Amino acid sequence: MTEDSGTHRRQTDRQSVCRILRVTGPLVEMEYTRGIAMYDLVSIGPARLPGEIVAVSGHVVTVQAYEYTGGLAPGQMALPQGRPLSVRLGPELLGGIFDGLLRPLSGVGDWLVPGAQRNTAGDRTWSFRPSVARGEAVAEGQALGEVRDVGPLPVKVLVPPGGGGTVEEIAGAGDHPRDAVVAVVGGTEVTVGALWPVRRPRPVRERVDSHEALNTGQRVIDLLFPVARGSTAAVPGGFGTGKTMLLQQIAKWCDADVIVYVGCGERGNEMADVITELAELQDPRTGGHLSDRTVTIANTSNMPMMAREASVHTGMTVAEYFRDMGLDVVVIADSTSRWAEALREFASRTGELPAEEGYPAGLASAIAAFYERAAAVTTLGGDRGSVTVIGAVSPPGGDMTEPVTAHTERFVRCLWTLDRDLAYARHYPAVSWAGSFSRDVPVLAAGHRAAGDPAWTRRRDRVGAALAEADRLAALVDLIGIAALPARERISVLAGRLVREGVLQQSALSERDSYCGPEKTAALADAVLAVADRCRELVDSGVSPATIEEVDFGPLLRAREDTAPQDAAAVAARRDAMVARLGDVRP
Repeated sequence: MTEDSGTHRRQTDRQSVCRILRVTGPLVEMEYTRGIAMYDLVSIGPARLPGEIVAVSGHVVTVQAYEYTGGLAPGQMALPQGRPLSVRLGPELLGGIFDGLLRPLSGVGDWLVPGAQRNTAGDRTWSFRPSVARGEAVAEGQALGEVRDVGPLPVKVLVPPGGGGTVEEIAGAGDHPRDAVVAVVGGTEVTVGALWPVRRPRPVRERVDSHEALNTGQRVIDLLFPVARGSTAAVPGGFGTGKTMLLQQIAKWCDADVIVYVGCGERGNEMADVITELAELQDPRTGGHLSDRTVTIANTSNMPMMAREASVHTGMTVAEYFRDMGLDVVVIADSTSRWAEALREFASRTGELPAEEGYPAGLASAIAAFYERAAAVTTLGGDRGSVTVIGAVSPPGGDMTEPVTAHTERFVRCLWTLDRDLAYARHYPAVSWAGSFSRDVPVLAAGHRAAGDPAWTRRRDRVGAALAEADRLAALVDLIGIAALPARERISVLAGRLVREGVLQQSALSERDSYCGPEKTAALADAVLAVADRCRELVDSGVSPATIEEVDFGPLLRAREDTAPQDAAAVAARRDAMVARLGDVRP
């Protein structure tokens, strides 16, 4: 995206300048000129605002502008750049904060001057260490060296896609600017950073099936609705149900190598909270700051709307860049509804025939294309990497039948629906066990068996069954009272409460409960199920259910907060103590 004035003059000399015909918000129409194509980048007006060609009809070209177009007028000039909308990928991304076109926001205040083209690396140099020698034969995607002074993760310099051949030149160990040539392979110069079009998925050798779960540290997800590495998940929920908080928790605690957080059209104060917390939070893997392995793309509600449309593609491109290094990457998009609103606004300005609720007819295809870029892959260099996509959906009024939610549900593998009633009851995360699903369960079950946890499927099924039975009985309890239920059904109601309060509830503000390791999650579920089984044995032996309901289950329910995030043994001790206490109950 970065251009100096000399480059601009050279492009002006060899390319035709277009005249602007009409301006209406982010839509700019200009004269057709030879040598331009769909999705080419255009510099618009005296401020050289960035835009992208989205339609060519006769002698008129329609451009989608990514900046505020106030002051543009018919008759002013626009300069086609002769290349698609691209971003500069490099080691400076880790720990950075960028706008939707990957221009840096950190260190320059909250606003970008319209048309500004800032160098994302500045004058910084990078410590390059070669891993190949001159004369070696290398293939596309193979590492030529690493940049190691960028935080906890070394950034590899790869042979670009379509490249390969003999290493004709290779730079020695030392500091180099981002745009410095560090290798020449088969006649192609390779720099530390590289341009890549945001709408073109980076190529891979093959997609592969993933049997490994992405551990989010959130029990309701990891236990009931797990997501595989390289899979997709959506988080629909109305206002106040805790979408942003849940996504922040996943960003903080999931076991991915790199987090790409795309704040797409949400409030600026929420985005500021995310940035502040990530900067302060200690990375449990490295001991440094979690922000050091996070790339933040901020397009808040007070920024130009159409930059939201580009931001999700920019985030995916950044994720694929790190995936190609053999890393596991998570893309968190908050929220895809705001992205869809940008599509709707631009479609209305072009006069496109609206579909349901005014959204363009191609909305489903756009959503599918976004989630389709998630995958677990074998990279061109032969490594294993993955991109997992988690997108929030903000249905107006909590209407889960509106188009963005309905189309998203078709294309994702996991759905974590947030329930308004749970949120109002202060049950967080407010993930509805009745309205959520995970299509990754069968493949992950095989992975858990191979990893030595054959009880995973049965544990999950039993927890789900306990919740379903408790929900079924809840209406009867409201109607006739719990005292009128048979003894075993009263224990089923109790079991549902123990599962909800002892396992599924989780406090994001608790030092010990904010994150939960997989071993502790399994121990908590096993503990609650074991206590419920003991209660059923007691009522079968003649003990009154009222007597069991009077037992203090507080030590079991507090185990989630009183024990360390990985301390499964302490949870097992609480379970044994609770079962022993129930053993003292007599008819």
